Amino acid sequence: MNPDKMFADSGIEMVVDRVEDIDAAQKQLKTAGGKAIPYDKLILSPGSKPFVPPIPGGDLDGVVTLRSLSDAENIRTYLDTHNPVKLVFVGAGFISLEVAALLKQVPDKQYGIEIIELMDCPLPLMLDPELGKIIHEHLDGNGFNMRMGQKVSKIIGQDDRVSAVELDSGERVDADMVFMNVGTRPNLELAKHMGLEMGQYGIKVNEFLETSNPDVLAAGDCIENYHFITQKPVPIQLRGPAVIQGRLLAKRLAGYDIPFPGLLGSSAVKLFNKYIAATGFNETQARNEGFDPVCATVQSGSKHAMIPGMQPWTLKLVFDRDSHRLIGGQIISDSEAPVKEIDAVNALIVGRQTISDLVTLMCAGNPDCSSEPSKEPITIAAEQALQQVRPASSVRGV
Repeated sequence: MNPDKMFADSGIEMVVDRVEDIDAAQKQLKTAGGKAIPYDKLILSPGSKPFVPPIPGGDLDGVVTLRSLSDAENIRTYLDTHNPVKLVFVGAGFISLEVAALLKQVPDKQYGIEIIELMDCPLPLMLDPELGKIIHEHLDGNGFNMRMGQKVSKIIGQDDRVSAVELDSGERVDADMVFMNVGTRPNLELAKHMGLEMGQYGIKVNEFLETSNPDVLAAGDCIENYHFITQKPVPIQLRGPAVIQGRLLAKRLAGYDIPFPGLLGSSAVKLFNKYIAATGFNETQARNEGFDPVCATVQSGSKHAMIPGMQPWTLKLVFDRDSHRLIGGQIISDSEAPVKEIDAVNALIVGRQTISDLVTLMCAGNPDCSSEPSKEPITIAAEQALQQVRPASSVRGV
């Protein structure tokens, strides 16, 4: 199947080349292959690149990053060519942990996995520490050596190839390959050259993804996104919102006026048999943003307790004490189905639902595919939060 055929059949010309220069005044771009392409409207979406901190040894052979298909091919080639055994992952975000978990499960391989993270628990952008501790223990149990709260100060090489990493403590950790996942940086060279206005984290756009040039729109990792709850700029870069932004750009050019609502940072990952998902603010982030969070954590099951195969899952919701609005949720599950309930939490945040709204939330239920109605965790969490913001003893007549 030729993926370009769909475009060709629709009268769209595909040009696969590198854009070397854009003349915004003449509304024309030039490619590395010497092709000059005029435009009426231009959409910029050059993405981002992995960030490698400026520490000694960051350019050694065997220090790898993952952002694109070519990065994945480079990792595969390195694994096949050099047969590394000791793998060090710098950063405990979901990309690091997902890759590490997949490599740990490769048949006939016995990789030693070291995870080094500056924060005190894995998945710090998704989970609060008490839920992160669950994942820490889960990864320990699957053979990872977790080094939380530690910083890599140097990557050491031998014959231009990585051989170890050195921590701030002075300890050295042997390494045949180092996977760096500590963030990304947007590709802004073309946008800056065009003179587009920049924000704190990328190209500045309005709610319709229009840049400071009325004929140029932008989307994806290269733009300055903003948070749905605070409307403040955030450095969140995720594939899902980029897809939605791409669709909105097409609609904008077609004459629709649909604003982009901002991001909640919704994400999910599977690590061995654990499914983890989060959206909005966790408790730590909520406090850092100036909220007085009210939190509730509920244990539930993937099915009714009488059904064989029931798996446990945990939901934590975060509310704002002042407005009672839902502002975040985290899920850890031993089953696939519950993790998608994070999408319901996402929708409830976007709908500006409050504790009282969630107390009366009515969910579809079936013994073989949902929690028992009496254990539906969103409503139970709302009940617990309600008691925190208005204890029953203070209610008139109680």
